[in-house]
Amino acid sequence: MNADAIREWLRREPFEPFQLRLSNGQFYEVRHPELVALARTHLALADPTADRIEFIALMHINSIGALQTA
Repeated sequence: MNADAIREWLRREPFEPFQLRLSNGQFYEVRHPELVALARTHLALADPTADRIEFIALMHINSIGALQTA
């Protein structure tokens, strides 16, 4: 996955929460664009509820999809 594809999802108006699916089967939910810091080869995703930051290599992101909101 490249940074431009992720940047496109982050800039959508209105913002639509999405999920990042990784090559190892893990997934991460992005519920707000300000929780993501995007670099050339990695991104940092903050999880304020767990008080942690995940660092993810873009090369391991297989797909992006909208979250189902109920």
